Amino acid sequence: MNKIVLLGRLTRDPELTALNSGATVTKFTVAVNRKFKNADGEYEADFINCTAWRKTGEFIAQYFSKGQQICLDGSLQIRKYVDKEGNNRTAAEVVVDSADFCGSKGNGAAKVDNDPAGFNADVSDKDLPF
Repeated sequence: MNKIVLLGRLTRDPELTALNSGATVTKFTVAVNRKFKNADGEYEADFINCTAWRKTGEFIAQYFSKGQQICLDGSLQIRKYVDKEGNNRTAAEVVVDSADFCGSKGNGAAKVDNDPAGFNADVSDKDLPF
């Protein structure tokens, strides 16, 4: 099984490209914080390259921008290629299957009301019946 789930922030605006075949592809990078601190007591982040095809990519390009949080799932893909100098290289990227909004609108989340019925309203623990 090859399944990746990420929660992070976009490091730049997604880049949507239309290919000659008519398909579209969107490329972007997500910064994902590690769960532990380094020797200096600071959290580090991994910068993960992502690719989303067709409607998923178009959705990401339309509703997400640099700095916004994004939740996504997909699979890890490893590509081998030869660079301009003739060296063998390997590139890893996440091929995105789906993406969702996360975070609040006030912290740079997409400007779309994805919860019009108010299902994700802020509720404290003392308000819960269990």
